[in-house]
Order: sequence, then structure tokens, then C-alpha cells
Amino acid sequence: MLTAFTAGLLLITVSELGDKTFFIAMCLAMRHRRRYVFTGSVVALAAMTILSVCLGRVVSLLPKDLTHYASILLFVAFGIKLLYDAHQMSPECRDHTLAGEDDCVECASEAERDAIAAVTQAEANLKQKTPFAICLEAFVLVFAGEWGDRTQFATIALAAANNPVGVTLGAIAGHTICTAIAVVGGKLIAGRISERTVTQLGGILFLLFAVVGWFERP
Repeated sequence: MLTAFTAGLLLITVSELGDKTFFIAMCLAMRHRRRYVFTGSVVALAAMTILSVCLGRVVSLLPKDLTHYASILLFVAFGIKLLYDAHQMSPECRDHTLAGEDDCVECASEAERDAIAAVTQAEANLKQKTPFAICLEAFVLVFAGEWGDRTQFATIALAAANNPVGVTLGAIAGHTICTAIAVVGGKLIAGRISERTVTQLGGILFLLFAVVGWFERP
């Protein structure tokens, strides 16, 4: 269980930094009370984690060899994709402050642009800014943003091969850490951390999980 918890915590924490849902929470926190944004975002990510783990347990019913090597291929694909994305980023482009305070559009990642577009559209349709409405807005945006994301598939793969309780707790803890960073200090951190470096670390971590999986018995 401890191994599953650690795997879920590390994989989600590193890969979720700089992800679309990270920027959604950051953008919302610049417009609304942070505690409401944090609550809605964490509940959405916890619900998605539980759903993904359940899907992972269904996948685990398939032949062990098939699920084992399929998860390795999945981790390799995500690792290569992240490293490629990092290579495409300009080394000079550091993460910048969102919400229109920086005009360096070419430095904005696809995840940032998608997050800003989603939040802008949702804000236009937000009639009331009650605590429940803000929590609901954060929940819907984050849940939709996480659906089909690489972290969802990574959680499914981990749950198919590891203790489901450990994966669930580790993944939720990772999501909570990333959401707290985005909501509390995202604006400050965005101007000081290189998204290119974070993306590279995520790619390397996925490849490390693939290597570890290769040497483990199905």
C-alpha cells in the first residue's frame, strides 16, 4: 500500500503542475475567494481520482500480462510526449503571470490558453457569485478539464497494477498539493518557475515508472 501511495503521490504531483486544471484553479483564485475555489477543485479531482481507480480495477480483470505491458507503453508514450512538449518550449520563456498581466503570448502553453479560455467563458455565464456558485464553477471546470487528461489515464494504469486504496490516497494527496500551490501561491510561482523544467521532470518521471514496470513481474 505504501508503494502504491508513493507512486500516486509522486506521479500526480509532478505531472499535474502546469497542467490545464492547475491553471484553471489559478485563474479562478485570482477572481474569487480562494477557499471556495480550492474546495470545488479538490472535490472534483477527488471524484475523478475515485472514478479513475474504479476504472483501473475493471481493467485489472483483463489478463495480467496485457495490462502490465499496456501500462508500460502508456507511461512511455506520456514520457516521450512531455519531453517533446518541453523541447518545443523556448528556454527563454519562463512561466508568466496570468490574467492578462503579461503580453508574452508565445510563452503561454496550450494548457494555459485552454484554461484561460474555459474560465473566461464560464465567468461570462456566472450569474451569481455565491460561495456555492463559485465552488460549483470550480468543480465543473476542473472535472471537465481533468477528463481524458494524462493524469487520469496514469491513475487508471496505476490502479490496475497496484493497491487501489494506496493509489487513491496518494493521487488525492498529490492533487491537493498541486491545487493548494495553484490557489495560494500560483500567481507568485508562475513568475518564477520554468514550465519547461516542470514538463521535463514530468516526462522523466513517466519514463522512470515505465522502466520500473519493465523490471517488475506482471
